[in-house]
Amino acid sequence: MGSEGRIERALISVTDKTGIVEFAHALVENFGVEVISTGGTAKVLEEAGIPVTPIEEFTGFPEMMDGRVKTLHPKVHGGLLARRDSKKHMAEAEEHGIQMIDLVCVNLYEFEKTVAQPDVTFEDAIEHIDIGGPSMLRSAAKNNDSVTVVCDPADYDAILEEMHVHGGATTKNTRRRLAAKVYTRTAAYDTAISMWLNTYLELQDEAIDPDDPFDIPSVFGMQLTKVQDLRYGENPHQTAAVFRFGSDFEQLGSSPNPLVGAEQIQGKELSYNNFLDADAAWNAVREFDEPAVVILKHQNPCGSAVADDVTTAYDRAFACDPKSAFGGIIAVNREVPLSLVEHFADVNKQFVEVLIAPSYTPEALERLSRRQNLRVLATGGAEGHAKLELRSVDGGMLVQCVDTVDEDPSEFTCPTSRKPTDQEMRDLLFAWNVVKTVKSNAILVAKDQAGIGMGPGQPNRVDSALLACERAEDACERMGVEPTGFVAASDAFFPFRDNVDVLAEHGVTAIIQPGGSVRDDESIKACDDHDIAMIFTGTRHFRH
Repeated sequence: MGSEGRIERALISVTDKTGIVEFAHALVENFGVEVISTGGTAKVLEEAGIPVTPIEEFTGFPEMMDGRVKTLHPKVHGGLLARRDSKKHMAEAEEHGIQMIDLVCVNLYEFEKTVAQPDVTFEDAIEHIDIGGPSMLRSAAKNNDSVTVVCDPADYDAILEEMHVHGGATTKNTRRRLAAKVYTRTAAYDTAISMWLNTYLELQDEAIDPDDPFDIPSVFGMQLTKVQDLRYGENPHQTAAVFRFGSDFEQLGSSPNPLVGAEQIQGKELSYNNFLDADAAWNAVREFDEPAVVILKHQNPCGSAVADDVTTAYDRAFACDPKSAFGGIIAVNREVPLSLVEHFADVNKQFVEVLIAPSYTPEALERLSRRQNLRVLATGGAEGHAKLELRSVDGGMLVQCVDTVDEDPSEFTCPTSRKPTDQEMRDLLFAWNVVKTVKSNAILVAKDQAGIGMGPGQPNRVDSALLACERAEDACERMGVEPTGFVAASDAFFPFRDNVDVLAEHGVTAIIQPGGSVRDDESIKACDDHDIAMIFTGTRHFRH
């Protein structure tokens, strides 16, 4: 190596061969760099007419053990780790015939992609754990005062440009930036291996069942990559950003169609609060198999409905609370047609912050384009849920399985004298799906499979019940229908009978709740006194 940062010898060994021929060709033709390479990479470069020194010729030692041992050699790591400013290091290198390596270009075996395959075997996964690659990257990155290390094809052009400017050398700042990128990559790679192997071992020990929502792995790590900086957080004085899970955690914690990763077709960048509300709305609407629409504002579903088609579902959801729907989030679990867009944009003239759905018809997209600031997200599907959710607390992280409504209605019990009618039962099941998305203490009043009254986040459940009933009565008055035939869902048990008394006073004829209070008998008697049918689900859906 000549002057600081000058590249005279490069070792290239890549799995992702994107742009590698052009990069190597420029190194050789423009800067006279000697290229050392291994296996498949050497073959690709040779076929492109690029002179290559095979790794076994450079080390004087053959590749062996099916390629497991090829770059793990003192002539490789000595050439990377030797300090050029140390007379002792350089003397020892000369004594042992070690030549300096000035650039390492390596990307790793595709371990994450391999273990993501549903039929991957343990043996195949193990063979895709790269040993030599991370070792070379780490050695080169440690000696970044002298060695340029690149693990991402996206950096090839910038490196070549800098070499042109600096006479075949890179700058110290660039080498340090590239070194930091290497350690980020190897940390993510090791985390992926650790997660996979620990999960595999627990599965073998039957300690974790990936289909059981109540099991959480005892060990997992995660890599977060910044997607974008946000204008601010919940309030303008708070800085914020959004990060995406790396593939290691994504396999365990995310849904098949997550919010972070959805295509933003148009509109302004999402804000911190947009992300929170869009996530809540998207999780809520995916609870339904039927065409469904959820309109959400400030983390609570102010409108929700199912119908034979999503346009009708939207109309019914909007009618629940048009005032609160203004400036809200609309989530749809089917492709959005033109008619739905016309109804919220032209008929209701509703201001919408975010519209999220699996997809949109071309006609719907054309009409949406007239609202340039409207954020339109396409997820590609509505199947599945995330498995885990994380919430930071001071000094640590809370991890829990995501709350989904997957109870079997055939296992519900009805302790009251009167049983729900078929229509009441349909409305009760609808309300049960929605109430889990309402902030606790949560009461949802429904009628004809629409959430027409919501009582969220009150310190006591009686106030929540009263608020939900008043809103339901207001909704009926707006819609010109009789305030009768109400059902109610409660996310947790009733501690006293006064909850039932309030609901009965406002026309509720059937209730669904978890049950489990020491005073359940009082609530059952209150229902019998008011001729109300009540269902116990046995499952609580608190949302703090």
